[in-house]
Amino acid sequence: MASHRDSTSLAPSTLWLLLAWLPWLTGAAPAPADPAQALVGTWGSERVLGPEVRGELTLTRDAHAWRARIAGFDVPARLEGNAVSFILPGGQGELRGTLSDDGQRISGHWIQPRVRTSGMKFATPVELRALRANIWRGDVAPLEDRFSLYLVIQKQADGTLSAFIRNPERNFGNRLLFRVSVQDGLVQLVATRGTTRLEGRFDTQARRLSLFYPPLDATFDFTPRERDQAVGLHPRIPATGAYVYEKPIAEEDGWTTASLDDVGMDVQPLRELVQRILDQQPGPDAAPAIQGLLVARHGKLVLEEYFQGFDKERPHDLRSASKTHAPLLMGIALDQGAPFTVDTPVVSLFPEYRGKLAHLDARKRKLTVEHLMTMSTGLACDDDDEASPGNEERLDDTVPDWYKYTLDLPMTRAPGEKGVYCSANINLLGGVLRKATRTWIPEFFTRNVAEPLQLRGYHLDLMPSGEQYLGGGIFMRPRDALKLGQLYLSGGVWNGRRVVSQRWVERSTALHATMEPGRTYGYAWWRHELRVGDRVYSQYEASGNGGQLVMVVPELDLVVMFTAGNYNHVALWRKFREELLPQFILRAARPTSPSRSPDGTRP
Repeated sequence: MASHRDSTSLAPSTLWLLLAWLPWLTGAAPAPADPAQALVGTWGSERVLGPEVRGELTLTRDAHAWRARIAGFDVPARLEGNAVSFILPGGQGELRGTLSDDGQRISGHWIQPRVRTSGMKFATPVELRALRANIWRGDVAPLEDRFSLYLVIQKQADGTLSAFIRNPERNFGNRLLFRVSVQDGLVQLVATRGTTRLEGRFDTQARRLSLFYPPLDATFDFTPRERDQAVGLHPRIPATGAYVYEKPIAEEDGWTTASLDDVGMDVQPLRELVQRILDQQPGPDAAPAIQGLLVARHGKLVLEEYFQGFDKERPHDLRSASKTHAPLLMGIALDQGAPFTVDTPVVSLFPEYRGKLAHLDARKRKLTVEHLMTMSTGLACDDDDEASPGNEERLDDTVPDWYKYTLDLPMTRAPGEKGVYCSANINLLGGVLRKATRTWIPEFFTRNVAEPLQLRGYHLDLMPSGEQYLGGGIFMRPRDALKLGQLYLSGGVWNGRRVVSQRWVERSTALHATMEPGRTYGYAWWRHELRVGDRVYSQYEASGNGGQLVMVVPELDLVVMFTAGNYNHVALWRKFREELLPQFILRAARPTSPSRSPDGTRP
C-alpha cells in the first residue's frame, strides 16, 4: 500500500525554503518591497538651526587697542567710558557690556543674529571676569534655535497611508492629518484640509526620509525611531509606569523646596494629574501638550515635572506671559522716582513725535500710561482681528519705529472705554520706560528684575531697532518664570528683598478693564474666579499662547505654572486653568494661611 505522502513529492516546508532561496540560487534579485509600506512607523528629526557663535569669549587690552576672540573670530573691540562693545562680521553676534569700576568684571548682553524659527533677535546676559590684568574671559550661551519634527505614518484599513506631525517648539502640524504617497522615491504629504503640503525623498536602502520645510527654507532628514528614541514625541523617555512623587531638588536659584505634605497639600490629586500627562499617547487628534508643571506653596517649590524633552535648564518661550514683566518694570521705575505717573498722557512723553503723529485728536491726547497697561487705549489695535491695523503681525522689519507706528494708529473709541487685546499697547510701555530711565531696557531688566530675582539663562527678544520688545516672547527657565507669581503673592518681595512696592502689586492685580467675553484685566494680569466644590477662589495669572500660565491663588498662598506647546489652540490650553487647576491642584491644597509680616515676608 502506498504511503499517503509520495516519496517523489516535496514537503510544504521544504518547498517554501526552496522558493525562498531560488532567487539567490538563480542569481535573480528579489522583488522590491512596496516603498510606501516601508514608511510605516515613527520618524524623527531634531535640529539646532543656530546660532553658530557660542562658547568661550576672551577680551584683551594692550597699550594700543582692545580685541575680542570667540569661535574662531578675532576682532577689534572698543571702550567708550566704561562701555565695552564689538560686532562680529556679517552680524553673527555682538557684545554690549560695561566694565566695572574695579576692572574685575565686564557684564552685559550678547546679541545673537535672528532666530530662524521666530525671526527675532535675542539678548542674553553674559559676564566676563578678569583672569589677570587686561584679560577677561567668560562664556557666551545664546538661545539655541531648536526645531524638532516627529512624523508618525500609519497604514489605514483601505491600504492607504496617513500621517500626523508633532513639533514641540512651534506646534507645526497642529490638528492636521496628512495623506502620504510615494512614487519613484518622491514622497508627498498633503493635508486633508487646508493647503499644507510637504515634499521630499525616501531612500529605501538607507532608510532615510528627507522633507523640505518651506517656512524655514530647510530640509529635515528623518530617521526611524523606536519609542525610547523619540524624546519630544512622548511625555517621558523611557515610559515610567506609575508616577512616584519626589520633592524638588534645591539649587542656588533662591527657591526653598519642600514636600507636598510639608505645605499642607495632598499628594494623590497631583499624582493623578501627572499620571494623566504621562499616560498620553501621541495621536492625530489635538491633545494637551504640557511640557512643564510647577507648584509653589507658602513660598516653597513643592512640585516640578517636565515632559516632551523639556527640563529645568531648557528655557521656555513664555509668549505673552512675559507681557506681565512690562508693568513690573514700570512699577520699579516709578518706585525709583521716574518722571511720569500712571495718569501721564503718553503723547506728551514722546516730544520727538510732535507734529509728526497721524490721527492726533483730543482722544489720543488723553491716552495715558495706565491705558497702555490695561489695553484700553482706544487705538485701532486688536490682535484677535487679522484686519486690524495694529495687529501684532504687522510689526515687522518694514516698520522702522514700532513705537511711532503704534501712536500713529487711528482711534476707534475713547481711552478707558473698553479693553481690547493688543500687544503693541504693552510694547509701547518700553518707549515710556526707555525715555524715563535713559537706560537700554535689557540693562534695566537685568539690574532690577533678573538680579534680585536670581534669574539666569534667560533670553530677551529685541525689536529691529535693538530695543527690547515688551509685547511677549522672553525665553526663561520655568523655575525662574514661576518667581513672577511668587513675587506678587509676597507683596513685591523675593527672599526678603524688596523688588517692587506692595502698593504697586495691589494696584496691578486690581480690576482695571474688561475684555471680551467678560474677562477682567489688571496691569497685564488676567483675573478669574475658580470654583472647587462649594468654594470660590480668586485667581490672577500671566498668560501666554500655547499654555504658558503663571497662576496665583492668594487665598491658598499658591503659585502654579504650566508650560506647553498648544500654540494657537486656546480651547485646549485654557482647560489648564478651567479644569486641571481646580480639579487637581486646588483640590490638593488644604486651606491654610500662614501669617505675613508687613513687608510681605514670612516669619
